[in-house]
Amino acid sequence: MGDPGGLEPHAVKPFAEIFLVVSMQFAGKVQADFVDVPGQIAPAVHDLAWTARIDNLAHDRYIVKLINRVVKFEIASILSGMKSFDYEVAILGGGSAGYAAARTAAGAGLKTAVIEGGAEVGGLCILRGCMPTKALLYAAEVMHLASHAQPWGIRAGKVGFNLARVMARKDMLIDDFAGYRRKQLARGRFQFIRAQARFLDPHAVQMSNGKVLTAKSFIICTGSVVAPTPLPQLSAAGYLTSDEALRLKRLPKSLIVLGGGPIACEFAQFFARFGVKVTLIQRGEHLLRDFDADAAIELERAFRREGIELYTNTILTDAKRQGRRKTVLFQHGKKAVSVSAEEIFFALGRRPNISPLDLDRAGVAAGNGWIATNELLQTSAPHIYAAGDCTGPHEIVHLAVQQGEIAAHNIARPKSPRRMDYRLFISIVFTEPQVALVGLTEKEARARGIPYQSASYPFNDHGKSLIMEATDGFVKLLADEKSGEILGGTCVGPAGGELIHEIVAAMAKRMSVRELAVMPHYHPTLAEIWTYPAEELAETITAR
Repeated sequence: MGDPGGLEPHAVKPFAEIFLVVSMQFAGKVQADFVDVPGQIAPAVHDLAWTARIDNLAHDRYIVKLINRVVKFEIASILSGMKSFDYEVAILGGGSAGYAAARTAAGAGLKTAVIEGGAEVGGLCILRGCMPTKALLYAAEVMHLASHAQPWGIRAGKVGFNLARVMARKDMLIDDFAGYRRKQLARGRFQFIRAQARFLDPHAVQMSNGKVLTAKSFIICTGSVVAPTPLPQLSAAGYLTSDEALRLKRLPKSLIVLGGGPIACEFAQFFARFGVKVTLIQRGEHLLRDFDADAAIELERAFRREGIELYTNTILTDAKRQGRRKTVLFQHGKKAVSVSAEEIFFALGRRPNISPLDLDRAGVAAGNGWIATNELLQTSAPHIYAAGDCTGPHEIVHLAVQQGEIAAHNIARPKSPRRMDYRLFISIVFTEPQVALVGLTEKEARARGIPYQSASYPFNDHGKSLIMEATDGFVKLLADEKSGEILGGTCVGPAGGELIHEIVAAMAKRMSVRELAVMPHYHPTLAEIWTYPAEELAETITAR
């Protein structure tokens, strides 16, 4: 026992911690720099030890660790809560994720800024992604339907097109969409700043307008850019990306498409339907690697029927330019193959647009090129969040919007956080037939060891699709083998991107296949096709 009124050694430790925090809070109000030097904190601990009649406290390992922890990790956090910042949250990027985050943060009462450094305002989806590509694809669909009207007894004659008018309609739509987004950003309850930004430290960014902006929290929503080619010779030969393809004034007579994902497949069919001789070269065994093989096979069959030359399971080896022709060389199985065309379309993916940000200065880690986040969308620096294409794991606009909203919500309401849940992951490819999925595929279920039952039904045996002469494809359901809960759905066929949303709604409510099977569907509709695999699974699972 020490002197009367003295503190026992074991009591000093929690008191010391409280003392340090109170001292730092006081210092923050008087002079924040007081706590910047570890040597200024140690005397406070020694004074406390002297008061407690403990001579050897300076050598107590606990206190040493406590000092180090406070100095290294806690001081910045405590001071950030007291320091005056320009904004409570600053959002880097004004695309779909950035606008969603800004709207949510400002709506929650946070002082918010959006910093957009792109040459154009609107984001990838509006300017060079979802909207312009779908405008072109629908034009190609109309032309294809008009060119193949004979089954309905309609003589259309030779169907032609005016590329300038096709592009002009696309541009008009995009100008309208982008103009609306510009108004939303300019008139929002937040500050909209046109500048590029890079981090100076975890709470400050240097902007290209010469100003420094500070914020308590950040949300990075800088999107993605076209990935560099894995084959240096391609750069020498020259190629189109999706950005350039959307601005073409003249179509090439022949085209080599490199890639087998949604962008490659959609553009391949667009070009082919407008009379371009298309060769598609894919690295994997099938197109659309995120889908099951049965879905990819249906699309591959349709592509070959429309005259697209298709190579899968390849390895690119070389590329060169000879006059006006470009040649790609690759291994196809054990055979060396070369294909020549007027132009090459590069569609081998995108990468996060984060290299100009100086993330290391903010303490933000990027794994495999993507900004690493947890399910709250926090980065390795907990006050900095990321949303959209720069963080993944999927480059899909509705997920980017959801991520932006959740990130902003979690900054505004940290005591009631929301988490990203990809159970209802949706993917749609706007080819014909359209290819869509929600939830689990069979290969993903197997990889994750999730027991399931599956059933499918073809469009070539369905009344409405027969009327439409749209008989490619099928629908498929996956269900829990015990409860019958719907775990996933795939639709390859007419209006697949619309039809998949019936399964999205069913899965959102965790419906079983039995509940879906007995739900009324009007006849004849495309949607009623879902009842057939649902009935089959309901009978199978009930009988188990």
